[in-house]
Amino acid sequence: FASVVTAAGFSPNAHDPALFVHLSARGRTLLLLYVDDMIITGDDSEYIAFVKARLNEQFLMSDLGPLCYFLGIVVSSTSDGFSISQEKYIQDILARAALSDERTPMELNVNLRASDGELLSDPTRYRHLVGSLVYLAVTRPDISYPVHILSQFVSAPTSVHYSHLHVLRYLRGTISHRLFFPRSSSLQLQAYSDATWASDPSDRCSLSAYCAFLGGSLISWKTKKQTAVSRSSAEAELRAMALLTAEVTWLRWLLEDFGVSVTTPTTLLFDSTGAIDIARDPMKHELTKHIGVDASYVRAAMQDHVIALQYVPSELQLADFFTKARTRAHHRFHLSKLSVVDPP
Repeated sequence: FASVVTAAGFSPNAHDPALFVHLSARGRTLLLLYVDDMIITGDDSEYIAFVKARLNEQFLMSDLGPLCYFLGIVVSSTSDGFSISQEKYIQDILARAALSDERTPMELNVNLRASDGELLSDPTRYRHLVGSLVYLAVTRPDISYPVHILSQFVSAPTSVHYSHLHVLRYLRGTISHRLFFPRSSSLQLQAYSDATWASDPSDRCSLSAYCAFLGGSLISWKTKKQTAVSRSSAEAELRAMALLTAEVTWLRWLLEDFGVSVTTPTTLLFDSTGAIDIARDPMKHELTKHIGVDASYVRAAMQDHVIALQYVPSELQLADFFTKARTRAHHRFHLSKLSVVDPP
């Protein structure tokens, strides 16, 4: 397939192997491919028609028209913007369960360990459910943290781990939630990063999290356990900072490929003054040689005007949502900030 696309004039993208780009005097055309499903969009309607004709000559294809469904993700368009959701996918997950509704996806102050409870005699159901939740998190940032926790135990799940599939009951009560992208959103990139120090009760590793916005649209988020133990909260925050810097660098490259000019540094917001000081001051790297690579990487990105570090109070740190379970009030607050909404 790639040879047919390139013969039609597309060039493979250097930053995403599933993306192909074509430039002409009439504009830019993008083709996103996943196995035998694709999205074609762009400014050059004549070229898009030409590509469809060429592909139809080589493959048995169906043109589904304007984008409304892709890989189980429903795309809806209104005068105000676009939204993506997986409501049917959630219904499939819950079809075999009789569950009550819940207002939050995970209970507060839960510290699960691999040794908790008795091993399940058949772990298949747990693995299937968690695997489904991992894919569902593509459009549901509100379940990112609990899915991260539950996925750590798929190799040997226990009765305790299974009993904490609280997120399924939450999904039943929020099945229509969707991620909204307003048309009025600017094309200014901004991102938040946070970390919880020594939060894993088994090995004391910290948790990194970030979320990135294009204007008012949430376009990227992640919850990830750090691979090394941090000796202070500032070190944990700095590792999270480096993780986000890499993501923002990639997003800037991708936006340029989409034809969006990114000329100013991307603002990264943190609630750790210690981590910001370490990243900005090379003299302090001597005190943190064991994390010197992360510190130098972030500082180099600052010097190249790729990022600009900025302090944000903890109560306004949106990435905090991806590091721990929240109360019902805090959960609703973060949903509004992340543009996770119900349909009108």
